[in-house]
Amino acid sequence: MKKTVPAFWAAGLAALVLGGCDSGGGDSRDSAQGPNILFVIMDDVGIDQMKVFGYGGDMYPILPNINAVAHAGVRFRNTWSMPECSPGRAAMFVGRYPLRTGINQAIGPQDLATAHLSPYDITAPKLLKRAGYESGLFGKFHLGGPENNQAKDSMPSVLGWDYFYGWVGGLPGSNDKTVGGYDKAGTHMCGFIPGPKLGGTETGACYQANGSCTDMTRTSLAEDVVGVQCIEKGGLLVPNETCSTTLPSYLNFNIENAYYVSPLVIIKDGQTEIVKLSDPRARGYRTTIETDAAIDWIKSRPAGKPWMATVSYSSAHTPWQQPPKRLVPLPPKGISPLDELSCTSAQGGPLDQRIIQDRMIEAMDTEFGRLLVKTGIAKYNEDGSLNYDPKASNTVIAIVGDNGSLAAAVKLPFDPSRAKGSAYQTGVWDPLIIAGPQVIQPDREVDHMVNMVDLFQFFGELAGLDAHKEVPHTIDSVGILPYLTDPGQGSLRTINFTMGGLNEQANGGRNGPCVMSTACTVIPTSKSVCEDNLGIYWGKDYTDASVIPTTPPGAGYATCADVNQARYNATPRQDHLNLVPESSVAIRNDRYKLVLNTSVDFDPASGGQKKITSEELYEVNQVAPTPLLDTSDRNLLPAANAQIEAIRKDLRAKLDDMLASNPPCPGDGNIDGVVNAQDLNNWRKIAHDWGLSSVYDFLTPEYRDGITDTKDEAVIQANMNKTCARTYSLY
Repeated sequence: MKKTVPAFWAAGLAALVLGGCDSGGGDSRDSAQGPNILFVIMDDVGIDQMKVFGYGGDMYPILPNINAVAHAGVRFRNTWSMPECSPGRAAMFVGRYPLRTGINQAIGPQDLATAHLSPYDITAPKLLKRAGYESGLFGKFHLGGPENNQAKDSMPSVLGWDYFYGWVGGLPGSNDKTVGGYDKAGTHMCGFIPGPKLGGTETGACYQANGSCTDMTRTSLAEDVVGVQCIEKGGLLVPNETCSTTLPSYLNFNIENAYYVSPLVIIKDGQTEIVKLSDPRARGYRTTIETDAAIDWIKSRPAGKPWMATVSYSSAHTPWQQPPKRLVPLPPKGISPLDELSCTSAQGGPLDQRIIQDRMIEAMDTEFGRLLVKTGIAKYNEDGSLNYDPKASNTVIAIVGDNGSLAAAVKLPFDPSRAKGSAYQTGVWDPLIIAGPQVIQPDREVDHMVNMVDLFQFFGELAGLDAHKEVPHTIDSVGILPYLTDPGQGSLRTINFTMGGLNEQANGGRNGPCVMSTACTVIPTSKSVCEDNLGIYWGKDYTDASVIPTTPPGAGYATCADVNQARYNATPRQDHLNLVPESSVAIRNDRYKLVLNTSVDFDPASGGQKKITSEELYEVNQVAPTPLLDTSDRNLLPAANAQIEAIRKDLRAKLDDMLASNPPCPGDGNIDGVVNAQDLNNWRKIAHDWGLSSVYDFLTPEYRDGITDTKDEAVIQANMNKTCARTYSLY
């Protein structure tokens, strides 16, 4: 199904609303062509996973191709992102902290457009277009849409990408435990029919959606079980049978299956195509699909025109699911074969899942190597290792993780209780590798503070653009190109900052509570995501009355505080759950880090709920393999002396200044700092053509209502001709 991007969004949007800032064809301000940019994002891969940085513990993913690039470039060992994927990715692409973008946590189906990247923001592809660049994005998007957004699946185009091939909503679906309708729900936990050791088969008929069929038999243990062979080819397996001329009626090719069946969207030349799940293009191993699409686009680029290709891998986000064996050529000795591992802790225990996650990262590394070779950026040596010479092509490679590792995957000595979703080191400390012809003295490390917002300015630097001059609103980026060109470059930051919290939903809503072991969180965006992350969902439709009855039955609970209140009132009384903070912010200097956490919890003493705030100070460093981390036993404030208190006050003052640096500007929907007739015109078009959630849905008395209507017009009129104070950033 194809559709055209809405005219209002596509027709030079940034040029229309940002005071003459061109988002159309580039003006090529520098006569010398800038380098091509290959930007690789790994999902949920924190620095704790990376042996090349000195971490990874005793069991780590083997990443020869990423390591080859790391040794040929610069390894940034002190880089922060945000606690979750959407705010971290937004920071990379617009150079702005969540307090400016409104994206505080992973974007979910209930989050309003004010928690998506604004169509009026200047993204990296919009910026680079001014220097003549073309931009493509492959894989996970997760910056806005399709729900609650006028652009829907066309959001990548609205935000400036010339070409998109991937997954707008971002997260892989759940493992299809019915394997395409062959079996009852919950039967095959990993989304495929296993081999005989797990009660499966070595043979079967592999049907395609068009009715064609192939008989399959595994002939070697080096091969995948036929269940994996079949789904990798886009099919559904009927075990222990041979092909029939008739497609079995019970097979269903319209069910997502994690990394093997995904809701693909393709945007080309302003046309958005939503690919059906039964289409062969939407079926196959997701990491391979992402890589193939990037290879095809890069190879098709015309000579003399620079490009930026963002390969946004879904791996290794949950649900964890076995990759094809062909992508994991060197499994560690003594580790069970992929065929015999379980995707659930109930069946195989947490070790199985950690092994699967490591293999998924290794499969991504294999495909990354193929990407470099197929596009001519690198070659393979005779022994199969990667031969990467950064000066052999005019291409800069940047490799990052989008946030810290998921708790169940964290490598020691990092802290799984303070992982993804928190502002602690394990939750926000990420790998950053940059290689290219600009690097002087390759194979070195930089210990200075870097933030993912700095990548926005860096991309501009490569293209000969100063993002601070090009963008008409505040950005938080610091240029990091000097770290590549000058091995003696001192620190360009005096502080680093990160934050996470709740996204705006209609009328003050939030994600439902998810219980993971002894903790409760509202990070998962839905019931399925909660369960894919090994949690138990207590939100809407929670029905397990054998644990805690709900009133009315099946209504579930709105918040983690409600869950703790219900557990307290249960008979017998249930243990109080720890809360993953609803808001978590942190700031640091070269040596010390201040963390501020806030939640609302049930208070047994009063029988009601109250706001809980904690302030913690830590000394941190990057020493490998055992860095100083912000673990619970190392909080300096309980025994603070005058020196520690002075450090706390200094960091707290800087934190307060940062949090206050983006004052509200009611009526300014296009973030140009002034409320004027342009805002009124924008509101009128949105209200007429859409009417639902948008950046022109302003606060009405207490909460946004998810509707763009005359109440929002009244806010514009009441603030007409108001100029808002220009915000600032701290470095």
